[in-house]
Amino acid sequence: MTVSQIGRIPSVARTVDRPRSSMTARRHRAFYMFTAPWIIGFLLLTIVPMGFALWLSLTTFDGLSPRWRFIGLANYRELLSDPVTWDVLGRTGLFAVASVPLSIIAGLALAVLVNRPVRARGLFRTLLYLPAVVPPVGVGIAFKQLFDTNSGAANGVLNLFGIDAIGWLADPYARYVILMTVLWGAGNIMIISLAGLQDIPRELVEAARIDGASAWRTFRSVTVPLLSPVLLFQTVTGVIASVQTIMPLLLSADATTAGVTSIPQSNYMYMMHVFAQYFALGRYGYASALLWVLFVLILIVTGLIFKATSGVVFYNVDPEAKK
Repeated sequence: MTVSQIGRIPSVARTVDRPRSSMTARRHRAFYMFTAPWIIGFLLLTIVPMGFALWLSLTTFDGLSPRWRFIGLANYRELLSDPVTWDVLGRTGLFAVASVPLSIIAGLALAVLVNRPVRARGLFRTLLYLPAVVPPVGVGIAFKQLFDTNSGAANGVLNLFGIDAIGWLADPYARYVILMTVLWGAGNIMIISLAGLQDIPRELVEAARIDGASAWRTFRSVTVPLLSPVLLFQTVTGVIASVQTIMPLLLSADATTAGVTSIPQSNYMYMMHVFAQYFALGRYGYASALLWVLFVLILIVTGLIFKATSGVVFYNVDPEAKK
């Protein structure tokens, strides 16, 4: 190799590295261009409102009057000493404990049903999923008319059997109507569970059957463990959704703002309390503090769920991916 050839080697290396670096830069630009709408939306529609709510929680702002002042953590001290806050928090927790398992079990049962090799199962899947597409406002109005004391279809059926009309939208039956609205949307859970069921290797199920395991034992020992990541996802999202339930509760009242005071006591849960503080009482600062406390509680509960299920959730990982 001559001296002139040695002198040309760095220039060749630079010409090889330059296209690679430009390609990497183009990939980075493409990545940020495609993710920019989501990033901008996340900043403007999530981070900024959360920061504004945090600032409101430290003030006496009521949404209208310019006479507000900074009071620090006074709103947080008030809500922690308010028995109503603890009452609605406990009621909301009981609702989550009841609604989340019921909705997961119902969705899983429907998924197992439509996963069987039967005719027109695509039609059955569509029909079972359709109720989940109905907007929450429509579901609330439909259930309110269905369980109306005077003209509802539920009491109409009871009258056919000589049973007196029941006040479904009053205590203590109102809580059961809200649970029915939650189960009405079990189609969403059905679709996710169905995807998880179809991802389970058939070889494992067939091996269990060959070993003499019954259908129930196969479901309990093979299907459920392999479906545990899906069940964990549904549990976490179900808890978050249940503690934020408001639309069916709001529509169970007689009116929007004035009806807050007429809502059944069993349906007066955490988000209804927040709604009352915001729009009925105009306590924006106190209501914002309630929302931030709920946000912290959701983080804690989610962490506890992940911690408690760390030993029972099994992920189906390709052995080649570990290398």
